[in-house]
Amino acid sequence: MINTKIYRAIYNLAEELLEADSKEDQARFDQLYAELKAICEDNEGTDKDHPEQWETLADFTADLDQALVIYDKALAKATEINSKDHLSSIAFSMAELQLEMGEKEAAIESLKNAKVAANKIEDKEFKQEIDALLEKLLAQ
Repeated sequence: MINTKIYRAIYNLAEELLEADSKEDQARFDQLYAELKAICEDNEGTDKDHPEQWETLADFTADLDQALVIYDKALAKATEINSKDHLSSIAFSMAELQLEMGEKEAAIESLKNAKVAANKIEDKEFKQEIDALLEKLLAQ
């Protein structure tokens, strides 16, 4: 379970990052990104370490290769705590990034992992989204 104080901080930073991005305020975005990264790094290896913070950091990482590295870290954290919700959402995000990078086979593998993890989650719409993208890629 993620610490409530950390969750709120991450959630608020994510909202502010989205706002800075929509306003194309790069200086503000960079400052907020640095704050989010500091939270991740400060909590790493402690009992406050959680996949949610790493997944959020990866979501806002512009460098696609670096984002994949951070998603991998988030995936490892989610595996440690066996969080099916995080395992499925992280794998799905990785698949989207891999597609953007032209790595179709890697994206298919990530989607298969997302589908397996999603078997145990409640979000039916998300399960359908995973299935639809996987079917589309396998049909190509």
